Amino acid sequence: MITRFGLLTRKSGLSPEDFNAHWEKSHGPMAAKFPGLRAYFQHVVTNKDQFGISHARGSEWDLDGFSELHFDDMQAMLDAVSGEVFAPTLVDEEAFLEDVQLVACEKHKVVPMDFDGGPFIKRMTLLKRRPDVTPEQFRHEWLDTHADFVRRWPNVLGYHQNIVVDRYHGSRTERAPYSAVPVDGIVEFWFRDTEAAAELYATDIVTETQEHAKVFLDTITPYFVETRQVV
Repeated sequence: MITRFGLLTRKSGLSPEDFNAHWEKSHGPMAAKFPGLRAYFQHVVTNKDQFGISHARGSEWDLDGFSELHFDDMQAMLDAVSGEVFAPTLVDEEAFLEDVQLVACEKHKVVPMDFDGGPFIKRMTLLKRRPDVTPEQFRHEWLDTHADFVRRWPNVLGYHQNIVVDRYHGSRTERAPYSAVPVDGIVEFWFRDTEAAAELYATDIVTETQEHAKVFLDTITPYFVETRQVV
């Protein structure tokens, strides 16, 4: 399974409310028609605070939303954005998006979601590795060592790691250089509420985890989001 995330910046002059409405009512139904699409989520940014994070925030990022589309594999993803069905969505982007950067990811469910039918909040975070850390080193530190730290966190409803395997900017089929889309991973974290998250980030295990993050991460850029499933 391949997960494609769109890192979305709304069009200049467009209000957050109008951006959200256009994305849901106009763009969403178009993208839902992509052949080979297994699932489609829209994550609307509601808060951009550096909540609980001691790391620097990425200055290159000021997002308004994340799209999330699931495909069986890379070829299915590329086929979906190469046919006639895709053309109208590309035109529609001009109505509400200033910029869109894309990453194809492997999704690793470190802590499977367990909401127990109760309320929850979600945070998505962009990770950028340190300049002296190779992609291979990043993969090891995040998927192995860092994941083991997070498994010890109390009261986490879910934690997924999405490691970037391809990047796109402009073209949907030709790979972009790292400098055009400087992100190495996307975190998905679920908590019961902001109070529970604040209590968690005050614990020793989270402090220890953040110390480990300094070994391999340059910037950490979190966003709280509200999610709707389209497909």
